[in-house]
Amino acid sequence: MSEEKVKTYVLGSRIIAWDEQRGPRLYKEGYYGKFVGISKPKELDIERPVELSLVEALYLLERGRIEVIDHNGKNLKPDELRELGRKAFDMFDDVYEVYKDLRAKGYVVRPGLKFGSTFAVYRYGPGIDHAPFLVHVMPYEAKLDPIEIVKAGRLSHSVRKRFILATVHPKTREIRYYMFKWFKA
Repeated sequence: MSEEKVKTYVLGSRIIAWDEQRGPRLYKEGYYGKFVGISKPKELDIERPVELSLVEALYLLERGRIEVIDHNGKNLKPDELRELGRKAFDMFDDVYEVYKDLRAKGYVVRPGLKFGSTFAVYRYGPGIDHAPFLVHVMPYEAKLDPIEIVKAGRLSHSVRKRFILATVHPKTREIRYYMFKWFKA
């Protein structure tokens, strides 16, 4: 018997699982989303609504783990949710492709905003280990500003994380990762 899909609801650019029993399963299963009103949970057995990003929601919708219901009560299909993401965020498709690739490689992927990157990437999960990587998704054709690279490198070094740039080729959709290693001369 397959597990029942978690019902989630569109609220602006967020997706909320209001069910305080089923929603938290998403967090427990793979650290998807965050508990509403709790910034750093100390335990996993929390009965609170869970807020998903549009990237996480699309990933879970494509895997049949959730339903996404809009403000009209309509169940959204993956392409409809993707379109919401495109309207809400620049580079949504590239960010989603990198997210999906990192998840497929077995990593736990969390927002990296507080580190100035797109994602903080864990081997096991928040509270279990520290994120060893910061991944920043950039446009394929973007020019790199050396000052920005130095800033990112200094920040990642100060928080003991490796800084990685990710790009997605616009035609082939191939993802490339570039890791910077800092050394003293």
